[in-house]
Formats: sequence, C-alpha cells, structure tokens
Amino acid sequence: MFSYFERLVDAFPSERASPPSSLFGFIWHYARPVWPLLLLYAIGTALVSAIEVSLFGFLGQIVDWLSSTPRETFVQSEGWRLALIGAVVLLALPLLTFASSLISFQAIFANFPMRFRWSVHNWLLNQSLGFFQDEFAGRISTKLMQTALAVRETVMKSIGVMLYVTVYFSGILFMIAAADWRLVLPFVAWLFFYVLLLRYFIPRLMRVASEQAGARAAMTGRVVDAYSNIGTVKLFAHTEREAVHARRSMEEFLHTVHGQARLINLFFSTLYFLNSLLLFSVGAVGIALWIDNLLTVGAIAVGIGLVLRLNGMSQWIMWEVSELFENIGTIRDGIATFTQPIALIDAPKAQPLIVSKGEVRFEAVGFSYGSAVSHRAAGPVLRDFSLTIRPGEKIGLVGRSGAGKSTLLNLLLRFYDVESGRILIDGQDISQVTQNSLRSQIGVVTQDTSLLHRTIGENILYGRPDASADDLTRAIDRAEASQFIAALADSEGRRGLDAEVGERGVKLSGGQRQRIAIARVMLKDAPILLLDEATSALDSEVEAAIAENLYRLMEGKTVIAVAHRLSTIAALDRLVVLDKGQIVEEGSHTELLERGGLYASLWRRQVGGFLDAGDDDTDAQPGRIGAKRAAE
Repeated sequence: MFSYFERLVDAFPSERASPPSSLFGFIWHYARPVWPLLLLYAIGTALVSAIEVSLFGFLGQIVDWLSSTPRETFVQSEGWRLALIGAVVLLALPLLTFASSLISFQAIFANFPMRFRWSVHNWLLNQSLGFFQDEFAGRISTKLMQTALAVRETVMKSIGVMLYVTVYFSGILFMIAAADWRLVLPFVAWLFFYVLLLRYFIPRLMRVASEQAGARAAMTGRVVDAYSNIGTVKLFAHTEREAVHARRSMEEFLHTVHGQARLINLFFSTLYFLNSLLLFSVGAVGIALWIDNLLTVGAIAVGIGLVLRLNGMSQWIMWEVSELFENIGTIRDGIATFTQPIALIDAPKAQPLIVSKGEVRFEAVGFSYGSAVSHRAAGPVLRDFSLTIRPGEKIGLVGRSGAGKSTLLNLLLRFYDVESGRILIDGQDISQVTQNSLRSQIGVVTQDTSLLHRTIGENILYGRPDASADDLTRAIDRAEASQFIAALADSEGRRGLDAEVGERGVKLSGGQRQRIAIARVMLKDAPILLLDEATSALDSEVEAAIAENLYRLMEGKTVIAVAHRLSTIAALDRLVVLDKGQIVEEGSHTELLERGGLYASLWRRQVGGFLDAGDDDTDAQPGRIGAKRAAE
C-alpha cells in the first residue's frame, strides 16, 4: 500500500522546460503535475478540521446530557448518539487522517522536492560554462536543495494553514453563535488583535531572520576559510589571529540571535496575555448568560474548550506563517538563479557532427568576453581571426598570456559563441550541430585537471563509459599511470581502480591527476585533440615517459596544443604565434627562430633560463613531445 502511493508521483520526469520567473508561476510550474494529489490533501485537511471542531460540539452535548438525563435512563436515551460519537472518534477520524497522511507523506513529502531537484538539475546542466564561472558551485547546489524544500513547504503550509484556520475558526464562530451570539464577541475581538500582532511581529521576525542568515553565512565562511587553509594558518603561526577573526563573526551572529529572542519573548508574552483575556472574557460572558438562563452548561464547556484549543493553535499559526514567508524568501532567491536563460542552446534543427577528416577552420572570428556570459574583463580578444588546420595536422599555439590561445579552444568547444565569423569542422558550422556531438568528437587535456569525486576507474571510464577492461588497462599503461594506481588506497580500504580520488582529485598529486586525465582522453580516442598545458603538472622524468605515448595518441588526429613551455610543442608540424588576438607569425620551430620575431624572443627568454650563462645556442633541442618526430 505504501509503495503504491510512493509511485503516484514521478520523481524523475523527462521534460526540461524553462521555469517562469514570477513567484506564483514558478511555484505552480512545479506544483502543477501533482495538483490532483494536492486537491485530495486539501479536501482531507478540510474534513479533518471540520470533524475536530464538531467534537467540541459533541463535548457540549455530552455535558448537557449528563446534567439533564437521569443515570438510570442515560444509556437507553443517548446510547445511539454516544455510539455515533465513538464511531467518529475511533474510526472516521483516524481513517481520514491516515488517508490524508498517505497522500502527504508517501506521495508528496519526498517525491515533490525530488522532482524539483531533478528537473532543475537537468536544466542547470544545460547552462553555459560562463554561468557556473559566475556562481559558486556550493552556492548553486545549496540553493537547489533549499529551494526544493521551500517550494514543498510553501505549497503544503499554504494549503494546510489556510484551510485549517478557515475551517476551524469558521466552525468555532458557527458553533458558538448557535448557542448565543453574544458569546461570539470575545472571539471576534481576539481575532482582530491577533491579526494586528501578526502584522506587527512577523515582518520584524522575518527581517531579523534574514540578518541572522547573513551573519550565519559570514560566520560559517570564516570558520571554513580557516579550516580550508589550515596549512597557511599554522605556517604563519596565526591560530590566535584566526580565533579572534572568527569570534567577531560569532559575536555578530549572536547579536542577531539575541534580537530574535527578544521579539519572540515579546510576541509570546503578548499572545499569552491575549489568550488569557479571551479565556476570561468567554468564561465571564458564559457565566453571565447562564445566570440569566440564556446558555446551557454544555455551551460554556464548548466555549472554554475552544479557547484552550485556540491557545495552542495561535502559537502554531504564528510559527507556520513566519516559516511560510521565510520559504517564500528562499524561493525568490532561487528564482533569481534558476530562471536565468540558457546562454548557449542548440540550433532548432541542429544535427550531429560527423567528423570524416578532421579539418578545423576559423573564418574571420571575432570575440570579446564583455558580451559573453563570463566573469572575465570586457574587451576584444579575437579580431577577424582566420586559421585553417588541415586534417591530421598538429599545430601549437604560442603567445603571451592573454593573446587568445585558450579562448580559441573554448570557442572550438563552443563554451562560448563567436560574435562574428564562424568555426567549421569538416565544413560543418559548429553552431549548427548539437553541442554533445561536437564535444564527443574532441578530446581535451587541460592544465587545471579536475576529477570527479569518484573512483579512479570511474574517472578514466568517463572518457568512454562502454570501454572494455582491456581498453581501460591499455589507456592506463599508455598514460604511464599503472604503477601509481596499483599503489593507491583510500580511507575506506579500497585500492587501485576502486580507490576514490576525493573532491576534484584532492587525494592525488598534480602529476597523478594529469596522468589520469591523459588516460581518460586516450580512452576516448576522439579524432580532434586539444592540449592546453597538458604536461605542465608533470616532472621531467614523468613527462619524458609519457611523451612518446602522448605522441602516439596524436597520430592520425588533428591536434591543437597550447603551452607556455615552448620546448614541449616546438616539434609540432606548425606553430602559430598570437598577439592581441591576431596571428603575427606561423611556421616551424626552425623557421620562426630564423625570422627573429616574437617567437624567437620568447624562445630565447625561456631557453636562457635553462642554459649556461655563456651558451648562446638558440637552436637548442626543441622538446620532449614529439622528440621522435624532431629526430626524423
């Protein structure tokens, strides 16, 4: 039975529609698929509220029966009414509550927020690279989790509180008015002053809660910052300084907590006095009416019982309404992130990219980060840039920092769209093919190697998940990674390929992460290969060991390599020298040295640091990657 209700809501839908940016539209967008269940939940809540109110009426009737009916004939005259009340208490109300709980807890409670997380997560995965560069990953994931719960709580609390209060209080007024309308007056006065209390205290509590959230985030940030950089803290002997730094934020947070506690104290004290005043008023009015023989003892019992019930309900409503507005604030914050349009989308009739030769052509490309979704400074990076890379050709991009080398790789991967011109692969405009097919045909090894917080094997298989065990082993061997992988073990005792690498591969050294990345690309075996400082994290011995295997990986592929250490790319087929987003030189290593231009200047500056002071040989051995080719 439980599993049936747990399957009523599909927690993992296939649609990936853009959510609306308005508050109601955003909430309804995610609540609409479950509206039949929400309607049933609302009906159940209303019925439970109505029955609970009616029980107070039964209480009053029982008091009147007991005070007016002889004991000898009580059961005979009132037995069937007592049986009806017993059936309601023992059967109807528990069964109705259980049915309502099946809908709220089994069908909605877990599935509703999970459906939200799944839908938004799939939506976010299609966002551009610039979107994630402008946001902290932890901030986005926290918003995803919190907003999912906030949407559920907003919908459920709105239905529960509003229906419960409306039905309950309407029932109270109707029931009291049926006895004597004058007994209603204290309840109406109480309601008026209670609304005034809510209007005064709730906004102030919300404001303090917002300040407290900011203070809590600042306090947590300072503590986490100290823990994350504990090595630096200890290196400079600043543990006391960090303690004082954290204390300031803790004092600020404590100040907001004290402010919140004062408001809560005032609210509770005022509300308790108001409830006490209601109890006194209902008791006094009831007794006065009873003295004049206008009210029965049972009606007084009902009135006082309802007052005691309102005493608890009023405090519950206060917290529910306060949390409701806090959840709405969380949703508004999430809307600002989750409704941003996707900057890079596939063309309406985009087709899969088919790479038959591997020719790459940049035609009059213009680009600046100022108009792209990026955290980088504004300004043109490429101007009317044209370059053709022949099928199977291996070129190196050379230039000072900021010349546009990495930008070319990002544009080829379509992490950003060009502003003018176009990029073609085998004659196909990359803006008119699907992004997944484009990136599946390109292998990339970057300087900043990022690994998933998974096992070594899963990280390498990310290049080709359906690869065989033999292909996996071959890629590891070619990347010179088999020896260190076999010796790895994590804190759970898992070894080798089953060992986890930690967040972003933190448990591995830079060189180990780089070899894992190289093995992953070797396994992918894409026809186009991009190398962005691919061996920068490797020491000379490991780089020399990998060089020949990396060169074999390049065989038959179109290769674009970027390296600040020019010796690693000097032996490639052609070197393209960039300056301020334009090609200023191109040719082989030897040709560029003979010209004595920018490349020769960069080469002399680097080689000078590695040669003896008196050595002026600018034609030094050009490097490790492709050393075999250089020898030929």
